[in-house]
Amino acid sequence: MTDFSLMTIFLAIGGLGFLFLLVSFIVGDIFDAIGFDFDMNLDANHDFGVFDSRVIAIFLTAFGGFGAIGVSLGYGALAGSLFGILGGVAFGALVFYFGRFLYRQQSSSSVTEEDLIGRTAQVVVAIHPNQIGQISCRVGEERVERIARARDGAEIKAGQTVFIEEITGDAVIVSVDDGERLSLFSEKT
Repeated sequence: MTDFSLMTIFLAIGGLGFLFLLVSFIVGDIFDAIGFDFDMNLDANHDFGVFDSRVIAIFLTAFGGFGAIGVSLGYGALAGSLFGILGGVAFGALVFYFGRFLYRQQSSSSVTEEDLIGRTAQVVVAIHPNQIGQISCRVGEERVERIARARDGAEIKAGQTVFIEEITGDAVIVSVDDGERLSLFSEKT
C-alpha cells in the first residue's frame, strides 16, 4: 500500500466516526433510540456505558485522525494503526468518564417509599385516635406530605415529631419520636 492509500483509509475511518458522532448528537444515543442495548451490562449502574454510541464515535474519529497523523509522520500501516488505537482509546476514555460524570450528576425529583422509611417527620394535621392525619417530611430539597396513621392508634398532636416506620397502601405508619433518633426538627446538635 502506498502512503496515499493509507492516509485515505485513516481519513475515511475518521470521517465515518465523525459522521456517526454528528448523527448521535442529533438523534441522541443511537443504540437506545433503536432499542439495541449494546452496553452488555459491563457497568453495574447501567448509566453511561463503554459501548455508548458517542464513545464509539469518538474512538473511531480519533483512531482515523491519529492514524492519519502517524502515516504523515512516516509510519507504516501497523505503526499508524497502533498510533490510532492509542489516540482512540485515550479520547474514548475521556468521553466515557466525562459522560459518566455528567450522567451521575442528574437528579431525580421522585421520592420513593424507601426514602421515607426511617426518617423523622412533623405532624401537620393531628392524628386522632384510630384516625388518619398528615405528616410533612423533607427528603433532600423536596418536602413530602403524606397521610399518616399512628402505630398504636393513639392521638398525636399537630407539631409533634414522629418516626416513619413503614408504608401501607395509602398511608405511612408513624410513632411518636422518643428523642433517641436524630430528628430533622429537634434542637439537638
